Amino acid sequence: MGDMANSSIEFHPKPQQQREAPHAGGFGCTLAELRSLMELRGAEALQKVQETYGDVSGLCRRLKTSPTEGLADNANDLEKRRQIYGQNFIPPKQPKTFMQLVWEALQDVTLIILEVAAIVSLGLSFYAPPGEESEACGNVSAGAEDEGEAEAGWIEGAAILLSVICVVLVTAFNDWSKEKQFRGLQSRIEQEQKFTVIRNGQLLQVPVATLVVGDIAQVKYGDLLPADGVLIQGNDLKIDESSLTGESDHVRKSADKDPMLLSGTHVMEGSGRMVVTAVGVNSQTGIIFTLLGAGGEEEEKKDKKAKKQDGAVAMEMQPLKSAEGGEMEEREKKKASVPKKEKSVLQGKLTKLAVQIGKAGLVMSAITVIILVLYFVIENFVVEGRVWLAECTPVYVQYFVKFFIIGVTVLVVAVPEGLPLAVTISLAYSVKKMMKDNNLVRHLDACETMGNATAICSDKTGTLTTNRMTVVQSYLGDTHYKEIPAPSALTPKILDLLVHAISINSAYTTKILPPEKEGALPRQVGNKTECALLGFVLDLKRDFQPVREQIPEDKLYKVYTFNSVRKSMSTVIRMPDGGFRLFSKGASEILLKKCTNILNSNGELRNFRPRDRDDMVKKIIEPMACDGLRTICIAYRDFSASQEPDWENENEVVGDLTCIAVVGIEDPVRPEVPEAIRKCQRAGITVRMVTGDNINTARAIAAKCGIIQPGEDFLCLEGKEFNRRIRNEKGEIEQDRLDKVWPKLRVLARSSPTDKHTLVKGIIDSTTGEQRQVVAVTGDGTNDGPALKKADVGFAMGIAGTDVAKEASDIILTDDNFTSIVKAVMWGRNVYDSISKFLQFQLTVNVVAVIVAFTGACITQDSPLKAVQMLWVNLIMDTFASLALATEPPTESLLLRKPYGRDKPLISRTMMKNILGHAVYQLTIIFTLLFVGELFFDIDCGRNAPLHSPPSEHYTIIFNTFVMMQLFNEINARKIHGERNVFHGIFGNPIFCSIVLGTFAIQIVIVQFGGKPFSCSPLSTEQWLWCLFVGVGELVWGQVIATIPTSQLKCLKEAGHGPGKDEMTDEELAEGEEEIDHAERELRRGQILWFRGLNRIQTQMEVVSTFKRSGSFQGAVRRRSSVLSQLHDVTNLSTPTHVILSAANLTSAAGNPSGESIP
Repeated sequence: MGDMANSSIEFHPKPQQQREAPHAGGFGCTLAELRSLMELRGAEALQKVQETYGDVSGLCRRLKTSPTEGLADNANDLEKRRQIYGQNFIPPKQPKTFMQLVWEALQDVTLIILEVAAIVSLGLSFYAPPGEESEACGNVSAGAEDEGEAEAGWIEGAAILLSVICVVLVTAFNDWSKEKQFRGLQSRIEQEQKFTVIRNGQLLQVPVATLVVGDIAQVKYGDLLPADGVLIQGNDLKIDESSLTGESDHVRKSADKDPMLLSGTHVMEGSGRMVVTAVGVNSQTGIIFTLLGAGGEEEEKKDKKAKKQDGAVAMEMQPLKSAEGGEMEEREKKKASVPKKEKSVLQGKLTKLAVQIGKAGLVMSAITVIILVLYFVIENFVVEGRVWLAECTPVYVQYFVKFFIIGVTVLVVAVPEGLPLAVTISLAYSVKKMMKDNNLVRHLDACETMGNATAICSDKTGTLTTNRMTVVQSYLGDTHYKEIPAPSALTPKILDLLVHAISINSAYTTKILPPEKEGALPRQVGNKTECALLGFVLDLKRDFQPVREQIPEDKLYKVYTFNSVRKSMSTVIRMPDGGFRLFSKGASEILLKKCTNILNSNGELRNFRPRDRDDMVKKIIEPMACDGLRTICIAYRDFSASQEPDWENENEVVGDLTCIAVVGIEDPVRPEVPEAIRKCQRAGITVRMVTGDNINTARAIAAKCGIIQPGEDFLCLEGKEFNRRIRNEKGEIEQDRLDKVWPKLRVLARSSPTDKHTLVKGIIDSTTGEQRQVVAVTGDGTNDGPALKKADVGFAMGIAGTDVAKEASDIILTDDNFTSIVKAVMWGRNVYDSISKFLQFQLTVNVVAVIVAFTGACITQDSPLKAVQMLWVNLIMDTFASLALATEPPTESLLLRKPYGRDKPLISRTMMKNILGHAVYQLTIIFTLLFVGELFFDIDCGRNAPLHSPPSEHYTIIFNTFVMMQLFNEINARKIHGERNVFHGIFGNPIFCSIVLGTFAIQIVIVQFGGKPFSCSPLSTEQWLWCLFVGVGELVWGQVIATIPTSQLKCLKEAGHGPGKDEMTDEELAEGEEEIDHAERELRRGQILWFRGLNRIQTQMEVVSTFKRSGSFQGAVRRRSSVLSQLHDVTNLSTPTHVILSAANLTSAAGNPSGESIP
């Protein structure tokens, strides 16, 4: 354990001397000592406490606290404890600074291409060649720029840089504000959480963050322990430690057997007092959080070597291995510990598309440059027969540079720089609006993943139902009441017994309080089922409070608290005559088996035989369950003073009961849920219900919600049956067996958290369908964490959810309502569609602009659209269009189609048809104008105009027409599925309208008053009307295109597919994998050998330093093994295929300053 204490130093950047001081601050225990104590469990821990401190009260004395009175509420003392033992809060990850976010945004491929182009263009604009042109060099007028252009040369580069800066700032700002919002929510959640401690002998509720080491805390059923502690006194205390250990069995805690209570675990039954021994990062949950990298990012600060040691320590310090088996666990952990930035489906498709477009642009610009250079060379040196003179070199170079700039312009126009902006705006806009729809998005990409969801696994209680339980039916004194009976209808004896049985035999913390607002429902506090029963007492016009005051909690003789195995709760009280009375309540199928008598209508006992029980089940309990009610039986038993039983023998005590009543409790389905589920099914999403309730109730609720419909072929299974079907003889889960079950499964009842995780994992890993399933999961409990993490999108409940669930989720439902999930689907699909709309518009502009620039440069040696005009088209059209099209609000019609799936291309056939169709129209118009426009308008020809001539009307008309066509095509771009009415819902988007009108206004200003910088000359009204006419033609042409059936156009290719199957399966594939060609592979092989050598040296150094650092040889061996397993990736490269994979990994790592993927 010495090694443990040693390694603990790795974790918290705390002043060194404090930790080493023998007994810091005059307390009798050091931080390291307490930490190592909390690592122990059971008898081992008890022995350590006895050896070191004598007993728990000895520990309290050392910590200067009293087991009964608690700490003196003295601010100085509390502060001192915080200084020495830390505060009870786990420092969140350091938020990224704005500059870091800016740097991250700059990593975008498209932006990098643009930055390079801009810098080249800027550099060249300031390059003025020496010497005047001499006659000898030939007065080559290869479309030399006029002065306006020469002076405005720098504008081009600057404008591109400006657009890049815009994109980067917007992206960074979005990330930053999202982070801030989320932190706000987080801190709000944290402040609301309170815990009961004893200070100065008083019971106080204090915020969890203010707990200190030495506090005496009261623990009770249902608590999530906020710190580690040692039990001082407990009654029937059982803890669910599955969040730390993965063990689903509850651990019995007692001061004389196993007194260790750990943070992050749940109290499942009983109550007790503990002394807090470790808080914040030093508690068990804190240690795990630190390993996950939430507590301070030490990895960033230390070099890679230290990082590896952290990994090793992580392996040692993992508190307890999960039952799932170590091997798997370690692999999983390694994945968790190396934060791999998982790309969302959309990002994957976009990156691929951007690369494809970039390549096409490069090819086009290269061809442009080559053609221009060849033309120049041939014309000058072959046709004219000139000789290359030395003094002419600078002149020729200047021409070549100018050709290069034209090439760069073509490239710039080709690359859709509006794309990253459109994506960001669309996501940010959606996230902001989703807040209003009660979805707090924690991970941006979850937003669009939700649009692809094909399955939702939902909880029942609280999500599909209101989580407000009420008793609606009851069976009292041989009568089945379908509604609440009148108190006068009941025999006073029955009524009295019932009121006592309910008031005493429920947690005293459960209460019903008056409503906060006038006319609202009374507030239910505590266990919801017990609230329903207490509500039943109130409905019978009686009150539970006087009964409780008469028999306070400390007068209860013995309590068997509720747990999931017993499924019942019993309380014993002492009667005035010295005898005892036991009250019991619980699941009716369990409790009725223990009843031998029942109260008849006069309140007298009558025999209750097994035959009567079967009768009751058939006539009362099953009909209640089929109405979706939970049935609870309430019973009692009297013991005379002489026959006191052995209270430890629970089966003996809770038997031979007399049934008082059976009640049916309803947790009503939220009224809006059935409609929401119908929408999901229409949208091609399968909803499955996973619940802990009994199968009849679950089936009834599922039918009410519309999850199952009569006449459908579906399965409703209980957890046991589900496990029997999917596991083989050895008890291992088999994917083929799972694949037989899940497609038909609609309800999983009496399920455990592991079943939920198994189901989600099984659906995601399944390869039966043509598409991989995208699964969303809702969860509220700590035990839902694994399933939420595994799912593609995890929804946590904002009200009922535990912190662990929220931490594991992607989206938090602030109103715990299923309908909010449907809204999330709508927004997700809307993001996807908005980006497709933008692409459809953007690519039309790009195709046209590139072809015009290219052919223009090759035929007339001068681009019809000048560089500055191009940038206006580019910047304004891109940025404005991304704003206009990315902020389209979602409509219900989005829920009428099936999900796109992971492999569906971004640009569908229909979109490709629209892009090419509109491009044809625009190119025809522009080339007609370019070559015969001057005849049509009867103006001077603008082609081959001499140097320094003023801007021509001819080229201005071309520019103006081009912009007009884009404006009207923007309206066409609002629909991507071939709809006819492109104006549908246009006024629902004020941003769109204002942008179209704004662009039009600016265009008028540019044309009429732009003059030399924009190479424009003012146009007459008639010319303007012609330009407008051609623009409106776009809308008519759009209708023509919509008439052509897409199915006929087999030749059209789709673009922007999702990552292929093989790429997806191999986690190791780096982002740029598909770009690796053979030459690179050879290079990489060399790199790998080099890395392998390096790693061997590193490992040897690692081992040596480990020996130096820790005395324990074992620790070193353990560390070494974990370091080696991390290197495994790189060292086991034998086959060439492997080489490629890891090679991709290495280069991505080499270009990655924090070196995440290289161990």
